[in-house]
Amino acid sequence: MGSFFQIDISPLVWRVFKRHLIVFSRNWKVNITFNFIEPFLYLVALGIGLGAYVQPIEGLPYLKYLAPGLVVSSAMFAASYECTYGTFVRMEFQKTFQAMVTTPINIDDVIAGEIMYGAFKSTLYGIIFLLVTLVLGLVTSPWVILMPFLLALAGLFFAIISIIWTGLVPRIESFNYFFTLIMTPVFLFSGIFFPLSGLPQFIQKIAWFNPLFHAVNLSRGLILGQLGNVLWLDLLWLLVFTILLFPFPIYLMRRLVIK
Repeated sequence: MGSFFQIDISPLVWRVFKRHLIVFSRNWKVNITFNFIEPFLYLVALGIGLGAYVQPIEGLPYLKYLAPGLVVSSAMFAASYECTYGTFVRMEFQKTFQAMVTTPINIDDVIAGEIMYGAFKSTLYGIIFLLVTLVLGLVTSPWVILMPFLLALAGLFFAIISIIWTGLVPRIESFNYFFTLIMTPVFLFSGIFFPLSGLPQFIQKIAWFNPLFHAVNLSRGLILGQLGNVLWLDLLWLLVFTILLFPFPIYLMRRLVIK
């Protein structure tokens, strides 16, 4: 099966990614619609509805405070759903992985292709929601042009985390635990809806380990122009942990597929 640090990714990984894009092109309208509706409802119900009763936060109207975080959270959920349910179905029910590895494509290529596809969907859905914020006049900084790079990085991270879980669980029902016990707290305590500075110190320290917290800080900085030296730490956190965690999904999925 290969050792943990022995990763064999070839140029054939692009064939895996191309296969996923072809499948996506057949039902892209449905995919985009369902992944767009939920964050849009949050934006309308909380940003416009609740926002009418909320005082400005950190000098920002609540809608403008909320929107940058929802952009990256939509990207997070796009990668997470694709690399849990989507990956599991391709592996366990459709036997797509097993079919691929009978060709010159190896299992490391297959898993790396899954991660790339998760990052692609994350970037795509994040950009679509970003365009909505642009139309609503919520973008106030030219640094927004760098948002696709942030969305891709966040997508890579959450694709990796999601496939790690996929490599650990025996049944598709186990993803309920992932989204309820892990992704929901990550979503709620990331600084999207309220500043974490008002919470107890120990929760603020725990939030440092929340990847979405760092992505939200960067998104708010790029969209609203609130750039500062501390944002480099958020970027460094995402880069370092993405690199450190990358071998885990490949090793775990390799163990499942090649028995």
